[in-house]
Amino acid sequence: MKIYNNKKFIAAVALSLVLASCKAPMATVIKDEVKENVPQNFNQEDQADANNNSGTTPWRQFFTDPNLVALIETSLKNNQELMITLQEIEIAKSGVLAKKGRLTPTVTVGGGAGVRKAGRYTSEGAGDATTEVEPGKAMPDPLGNFEGGLMANWEVDIWKKLRTEKESAVAHYLSTVEGKNFVLSNLIEEVANSYYELLALDNQLDIIQQYTKLQQKALEISKIQKEAAAATELAVKKFEAELAKSKATEYTIRQQIIEKENEINALCGRFPQPIVRSKGDFMSMIPQTVYTGIPSQLLANRPDIKQAELELKSAKLDVEAARKEFYPSLEISATLGLEAFKPSYLVKLPESMAASLAGELAGPLINKSAIKANFQSADAKQIQALYEYDKTILNAYLDVANLMSKVKNIDHYYQLKSEETQALEKSIDIANQLFKNSRADYLEVLLNQRDALDAKMELVEAKQKQLSTVVDIYKSLGGGWK
Repeated sequence: MKIYNNKKFIAAVALSLVLASCKAPMATVIKDEVKENVPQNFNQEDQADANNNSGTTPWRQFFTDPNLVALIETSLKNNQELMITLQEIEIAKSGVLAKKGRLTPTVTVGGGAGVRKAGRYTSEGAGDATTEVEPGKAMPDPLGNFEGGLMANWEVDIWKKLRTEKESAVAHYLSTVEGKNFVLSNLIEEVANSYYELLALDNQLDIIQQYTKLQQKALEISKIQKEAAAATELAVKKFEAELAKSKATEYTIRQQIIEKENEINALCGRFPQPIVRSKGDFMSMIPQTVYTGIPSQLLANRPDIKQAELELKSAKLDVEAARKEFYPSLEISATLGLEAFKPSYLVKLPESMAASLAGELAGPLINKSAIKANFQSADAKQIQALYEYDKTILNAYLDVANLMSKVKNIDHYYQLKSEETQALEKSIDIANQLFKNSRADYLEVLLNQRDALDAKMELVEAKQKQLSTVVDIYKSLGGGWK
């Protein structure tokens, strides 16, 4: 009858634990409406390149300048930001191993020694005093204890909570890998854009030096005309001022070149040194043709989108694991070893052998505030991860849409600036000739030269923007990390 009552008691406890766990809160059901409503096309008017996607082109094929390729290779080896990201991957990998380790029993080996004296007038002390270990040999007093053996502990994953935690860790690890790819893409974009900006500064420096020589000649002509009474001192001073201004601009550009070189060196993870480049081919560079493809390809090509998607998956699994904390857990513990009150008795087998096996079923019943807080935190992070994912998709689409328009407009802008420069070049020759023949004053010459200088500088900037915009759209389509 007593055994029957014990069984009823155990069953009642188990039933109460199960009923208590049934009151676990439900996670917020989230729906990704942004991903479901991504437009079919970037531009309804022009879908000639819908079946192509330049983002899939490896960067070594996309960039053809050997000097730029060498800089990118150096940055991929030495960039500190990339090295930090690689360590984040190692940390996430260790997290997966830690979660995986919880699925298997924990086995430890150990030993111990101690001594204990029980009171003579206690049940334990009286029992030890009347117990004979061997005929004629009573239990020693005080009583020693020497033990050693194996101890195992295992939480049985009856609700698949541990497996869910491991899956979450795997998803987080994969997201760090995609994060590394995103850093690669950004790094290559930064190196390429900085390289083109440096080439643009080189060409602007050449232009300002040519302009300085032109001003020097104009100053000499004005002095000759002044001596011939064909010009005034005002014209001479104006040309002197313009010459000084152009020389000052030259030093400004030189400083910008140094800073841009060091910016590239920082991306390459090295101390300042000259950047090898060929500035003479800059204005003749033809931007790569970029095919945008369709928006759905962004989901497969852009590492930041895949990273956000994996973080969302990890967050969902975290909520599932946090909810299972409300369920009872089953732990099994076992020991196997040797135990005796004298070291010499440890080798006497099987008398010194000791073993134990126990199972424990326990679950939260009354005070569950900590578990609830953990669940609510995981649920909020899940919703936050969804918003991050939606924001990443939306920004990616807008990036490509804006850059598609920018590529076309910058091409038109470059063509018109080229025509403006050619026209002003011819006007300079005409103005100088008229000035020599005293048929135009110095102001007309200065204005023509300034307009031509500005147009040339803007043409170089247009070429740099043309090249950089193509790099930007290449990166925005998910290129630059393969």
